[in-house]
Amino acid sequence: MSPLRLYVLVFIGILSFSSNAAEWQALPAEAPAPADNPTTPEKVELGQMLFLDPRFSSTGTVSCNSCHNVMLGGEDNRAVSMGVHAQTGGRSAPTVWNSAFSSSQFWDGRAASLEEQAKGPVTNPIEMGMGELDEAMNRLRDIPGYKPYFEKAFGTDNPMTVENAAKAVAAYERTLITPNSPYDRYVKGDEKALSEQQVRGMNSFASVGCTSCHSGAAFSGPAMSPGTAFFMKFPTFTDNDYANKYKLTEDTGRFTVTKNDADKHMWKVPTVRNAAITAPYFHNGSVGTLDEAVRVMAKVQLNKDLTDGQVADIVAFLSALTGEFPEQSMPHLPPTLGRTIIK
Repeated sequence: MSPLRLYVLVFIGILSFSSNAAEWQALPAEAPAPADNPTTPEKVELGQMLFLDPRFSSTGTVSCNSCHNVMLGGEDNRAVSMGVHAQTGGRSAPTVWNSAFSSSQFWDGRAASLEEQAKGPVTNPIEMGMGELDEAMNRLRDIPGYKPYFEKAFGTDNPMTVENAAKAVAAYERTLITPNSPYDRYVKGDEKALSEQQVRGMNSFASVGCTSCHSGAAFSGPAMSPGTAFFMKFPTFTDNDYANKYKLTEDTGRFTVTKNDADKHMWKVPTVRNAAITAPYFHNGSVGTLDEAVRVMAKVQLNKDLTDGQVADIVAFLSALTGEFPEQSMPHLPPTLGRTIIK
């Protein structure tokens, strides 16, 4: 190879790396809030209480935290979560950490906001099992100690409503951000924050094509304008052993909501931040290890077979996306003295 050709190739490689590097984004320290629900300490305090209180499930055994454990990776490390009466659904619980940066909520994107998402599990017959939202709200109203918290958060004019409860939970969830990972420090200029292997993995993550879906500060897709959401088809390539082995095509994704053929196997792109601690993987929790998940994704999404070295490097990079978790001080929930509200 001539010196000139070598120089040109090196120069192109530098340009390519610089172009990719310009797209790397650190996670913001705060999540954006809608105009009609600005985040306040009072809402966050109430929202955390509601998030942790199991009394709004039909059996009094399941809270939001049961499936989205904020003392872990924001999920439950189960293939599928367990709801009331030990029932299980067909999808794995996505992490609640950094969910505020997703353009829609639930795997199929059926909720456009955290406020809307907060209402869904309460009346799901498998998850929390309440007949209707007002039934859950009446239980809440039957706990005298909650009223002062609603008044502090929303004022004294009929504050104990379903909408306000959902706003409080959403406000709390917007504080569940894990910034300052080794990756974040690296893209902010700390060249020692990542190991050589993690830097290789970062470059492979881009060059293999992972960033075509897992982009943006939260690695869950680009920022979208209000009312729009980012979805991708999964799996894209099904003529391989992985698609059958892990039953990746049995659930049709967004189609189950819209009944539009164009939405078959379309999914919200999950964040890969904290992926090292949120096994098992995919919408059905079918893959138990991160290295296998990387191999599967490369094959079913990009039709690429990665070497063991590439897999190890990408796994090392994904491990560098584990951020700092804000301290969670468990609240004391308002009691019902001398009686129970659980039927």
